[in-house]
Amino acid sequence: MRAARRRAAGIVLAVLCAGGCAGAPQPKLPTSEQARSDLIKAAQQVLVDRCLTARGAAGPPPRQDVLFGSAPAELSVTLATGYTVRTHTDGCLAEAHRFLYGDQARWFRAQVTVNNLRAEAQARLKDDPGYRAALARAAACKDRDARCIKASGLAEVRGRLEPARLAEVRTAHRGDIATYDQLRDRALHRAAPLLAAHPTLHQKEHDLS
Repeated sequence: MRAARRRAAGIVLAVLCAGGCAGAPQPKLPTSEQARSDLIKAAQQVLVDRCLTARGAAGPPPRQDVLFGSAPAELSVTLATGYTVRTHTDGCLAEAHRFLYGDQARWFRAQVTVNNLRAEAQARLKDDPGYRAALARAAACKDRDARCIKASGLAEVRGRLEPARLAEVRTAHRGDIATYDQLRDRALHRAAPLLAAHPTLHQKEHDLS
């Protein structure tokens, strides 16, 4: 029995070591948000370039229908502001997103929603009568006169109300924010080893930012 257990333990250890004991160390992840965004952006460019080359559409310039997709847009998100954002699933950009984020549809919805939280908060300002009154005063200013607009008090009212409205919106979309953070973290861990094999391109992206 003990011999069997030792053999089983040895097999498990061998499997674990094959997955990481003797492997190369994982690339160090950046800590700042800007550096993380740059890393994901650079990895996305590597993936897009590979896809365009494989499809014979690298250019220059790259074929836009291959980059963004040419089939009817299959994904859409209608925002609380009334706008609808759509995207394709057949282009090289979509393929890169699937590699990095795992689920293109979930990422698209989360990204569009999170990127428009402030716009939704600003739309909610119109529910406040004080804001509507200040907005009307500003709209009545002739030729967009800066002094008149300042005197309307619109900026002060917006500055006072917007933080609370933004907090409300973030609470309402906490699920989308959690998904955004989760998938972005996944993309970061997928991007780091990919960029480790393309340090020159990553440095070029960093220099241009």
